Amino acid sequence: MATRATFDGHIAGFGTAEGTRVVVGRWLSSPLGAFTDVMVERSDGTRLLLATRDDVADLVAGTYRFDAVHVVPVGLRADEARRRWRLRAGPLTADLTLGSRTRVGHLLAAVPQNRAIAPLVATVTDPFARLLLEGVRTRGSAGRGRREWYTAGDQHAITAVRALWGSADLGALRLVVPPVRFGFSSVPSTPSVTRVRTTVELTDR
Repeated sequence: MATRATFDGHIAGFGTAEGTRVVVGRWLSSPLGAFTDVMVERSDGTRLLLATRDDVADLVAGTYRFDAVHVVPVGLRADEARRRWRLRAGPLTADLTLGSRTRVGHLLAAVPQNRAIAPLVATVTDPFARLLLEGVRTRGSAGRGRREWYTAGDQHAITAVRALWGSADLGALRLVVPPVRFGFSSVPSTPSVTRVRTTVELTDR
């Protein structure tokens, strides 16, 4: 028997000059409550999950692929007025500056946001995402026989980042190139924060 879980929030994706690429999930509403998780692909290709709790780690690691999973303190403070995100996640420190709405963000305003039809909307928009955004998919198969759909409602550019791994500076903001390899879809190559609804079909397998 399958049930569907819905996660509402934001996904931020950015690359660094050192080669590390980062995906931040800021979930305002989910079956696990509000939480933030961080997926990191280091310059050598190692894929890491930084999760704030065991239940978050179990769910995310069961849906995506990682080489290592770490349960560590994860905190994200969003200053909407100043357009800043301040992330602390285990060894990762990242301060993000957000810019204006992207062209994709303006287009997303026309996408229906009704939760009940989100998987249908994701199915319809998938061919356009594949065509316009390299590596991006809005529906696909995830881990443990799960299916997943993404529907987006807005997007803003990330214009600057200051990121450290431990005491090592990861360097200036770069594109998310090559695409990250956690699941069937990458984030957009252009650093951005996307307002998103993720629907995951959980099975009893």
